[in-house]
Amino acid sequence: MTHIDKESHDKIKAKLLEKKQSLEAELAKFTEKSDKVPLDYDAKFVDLGDSEEDNAMEVAMYEENLSLERVLEKSLQNVVKALEMLEQGTYGICEICHNEIAVERLMVQPEATLCMSCKSKE
Repeated sequence: MTHIDKESHDKIKAKLLEKKQSLEAELAKFTEKSDKVPLDYDAKFVDLGDSEEDNAMEVAMYEENLSLERVLEKSLQNVVKALEMLEQGTYGICEICHNEIAVERLMVQPEATLCMSCKSKE
């Protein structure tokens, strides 16, 4: 069990749930959720028309959405992982040195997996 008191645990959980909802809402704007793979989204291809200019714009928008999808998907995966670890009692432990991550850091970035010492060495 980690060093996180009940009040901090509840605040962190609320932040993670809020972040999860926000990421899912953002992804829903331009992707479709995969039926087969959990936490997998696919960027939608926007149809603007048939002209060359429209086609070029469609490809550019799709590429931009694809990049954004990857970033948001990874963030969502990190948030879900943090929520699972919080429930399992393994939350707040640095993945590298296995020391506790400061509660202050977790309050600011609840999906953090590294303590500040290890993060600064990256």
